[in-house]
Amino acid sequence: MSTIAETTSGPVEGRVKDDALLFAGIPYAAPPTGEKRFMPAEPHPGWEAVRGATRFGPAAPQVPSGGMTDNAPVRWDEDCLTLNISTPALDDRGRPVLVWIHGGAYRTGQGAIPWYGGRNFAMNGDIVVVSINYRLGALGFADLSAYGEAFALSGVNGLLDQVTALEWVRDNIRNFGGDPGKVTIAGESAGGFAVSSLLSSTRAEGLFRRAIPQSGAGHHTLTPEAAARCGAALLAVTGAASPVELQQLPAQAILDAQLEIDKQVARGELDIGFRNTAFYPATGNAFLPVAPIDAIRAGQGSDVDVLIGSNKDETTLFVTGEVDEAGVAREADRYGGGEAMVAGYRAKYPEADPATLFMKMGTDYSFRIPAIRMAEARAATGGQTWMYRFDWESRAPGLKATHALEIPFAFDNLDKAGVDVFIGPGESPQGVADTMHAAWTRFIRGDDPGWDTYTPESRVSMRFDTESAQVTDPDDGLRQLWQGLR
Repeated sequence: MSTIAETTSGPVEGRVKDDALLFAGIPYAAPPTGEKRFMPAEPHPGWEAVRGATRFGPAAPQVPSGGMTDNAPVRWDEDCLTLNISTPALDDRGRPVLVWIHGGAYRTGQGAIPWYGGRNFAMNGDIVVVSINYRLGALGFADLSAYGEAFALSGVNGLLDQVTALEWVRDNIRNFGGDPGKVTIAGESAGGFAVSSLLSSTRAEGLFRRAIPQSGAGHHTLTPEAAARCGAALLAVTGAASPVELQQLPAQAILDAQLEIDKQVARGELDIGFRNTAFYPATGNAFLPVAPIDAIRAGQGSDVDVLIGSNKDETTLFVTGEVDEAGVAREADRYGGGEAMVAGYRAKYPEADPATLFMKMGTDYSFRIPAIRMAEARAATGGQTWMYRFDWESRAPGLKATHALEIPFAFDNLDKAGVDVFIGPGESPQGVADTMHAAWTRFIRGDDPGWDTYTPESRVSMRFDTESAQVTDPDDGLRQLWQGLR
């Protein structure tokens, strides 16, 4: 079996891994370093001799957040714009292509995480799988546009990296057995937000035909005003007088400043419009003129088929410490729902303690309601959308159907390192993985995933659990509580 493929930058040599071909660490753009820091990605200068592609490239600069899925240092380098390919063979079969965009709150992560391994999609579904790295945090999303036209797109450079990777796929994937006209983009959490942002941007038109945003819809971007405040804070914390001086600092200095600015957001000293971290994608530029959900409501991306959903208990991964009734009330007030929201959730979950109510509201605010609104918006403009909810509960204490739990099920990677801790003790839920992986495979191949499309009239979702089934309006009663709220 040949392990050498041609690319527009030069030849690369991969290796056979678990019966599939793996090409790892292929540069899709020039290193975004020095004067290229905070600038849109540029083409790689290329190479002439065969370049080894058997080892994953370094991650983008990042600091572990300390969470369950991100608690260890990673090998990172500012020269990080690489991608990885799993394929059944280097031939002219013209296979469907999955491009995976990792999550991590636009702060952490990389395409090399074992959970994202594409071997089973390649061998079970005859699919070519691509995973990518892109710039994160301040290096990928600091909006410095106020300091000169050269930095006009600095607040969305991480998204532009993804577009550059998709353009590389368009120009090269035939040499890896794929069809550039059959590309599906997918991602989870920040990766899901990124997929929705690409769907909403004219700049990414024509680069994919289908999209799978998992636990991330068309919300959670920064307004131009909030993004500008974050950019100014980066200069202030580092002591740099201009973006040019920022380009001359070590990458670690940017990471240190980013951590301090995130603390300012957490303390309420820097207002970014929602409770999260700074340096999310900025709107008000040529790539994202408006918030993604607003562009989608106007019809952008309606020709792309979408499979979207969330997990039943997303925020158990994030909610820590004690929560009392007063905390639940404050959370409902923050969402704009007040006493009526608390009463509605208590009626839906009469036996729930305050921590559970807090978690349920947070899950709906950040993940489920944005997904529903995106599906509704697409239905109004003729877009085909299939919706799911992942309900299978981890046996690990307190997690339930938590954030990111669905990933190894969709990839059929329950045997990868760390998954056993996440799903907890007991019999393997391989049957759930078989069902979910088959649905994702059908969708990526261009078929119906196995249930009806979502419309405001039908409100059909697939519920993935030990017994998976198509259900109608699983959010009835709660969904109405969010009407008129952000």
